[in-house]
Amino acid sequence: MPAPVRKSSFATSGLKRCALALALVITPVAATAQVFVSAPDFRGPPVTGSEPGIVLPIPGATPLEYSAAMLWNLRAGLNVAALQCQAMPLVDAVENYNAMLVNHGPEMKIAYNALIGYFTRTLGPAAGIKAFDLYNTRTYNGFSSLYALLGFCHAAGLIGRDVMFAPRGTLFQVAQNRMQEFRNSLIPAADRFWITPPLYVPAPVLPRFPAKCYGRDGEVKNSCLR
Repeated sequence: MPAPVRKSSFATSGLKRCALALALVITPVAATAQVFVSAPDFRGPPVTGSEPGIVLPIPGATPLEYSAAMLWNLRAGLNVAALQCQAMPLVDAVENYNAMLVNHGPEMKIAYNALIGYFTRTLGPAAGIKAFDLYNTRTYNGFSSLYALLGFCHAAGLIGRDVMFAPRGTLFQVAQNRMQEFRNSLIPAADRFWITPPLYVPAPVLPRFPAKCYGRDGEVKNSCLR
């Protein structure tokens, strides 16, 4: 079973103090956007786990086994965030992940046993254990995205907060409602603040005067303005 993640010294250095100081200055932005000024919209519909791209393929899985796979993917995503997002203190990735292990440990154990059961049921005891280890590694790798790190960390912060405050026994509902969002965050997306089209205000059209109306200094003569 997974172990808690410790913060690196880098994440607890002056960078965090600087980020917290900025948060005091721009609290409305930092509290809602965390990583972005105006975050991309990664939201998606609720899922069961059997949809393409939510979890790695598990042919012949039962609904319970799909639910277990979703919980295991949610845990893996938050674990990757705890390791990769420490330079963004406002995301609270480490705190959220460790709180999940404490508050939802029994649900994680049930999901783990169900997945082990799926692989041993479909492949046999020895091959099943090896297949689960490979599945676990590929699941972790599926949450690594260098070019989408900001979006991924932003989504992980929001989802992790939901996980932290979810009552015990309801972690599946969080996974069901947020896993599509988690997957969407792995697609590189820009800050919407910087891609908003600029406000265009046309310049007023000035009247044209005949040449005789301009003096040597280029100014329009008063006689032409009457």
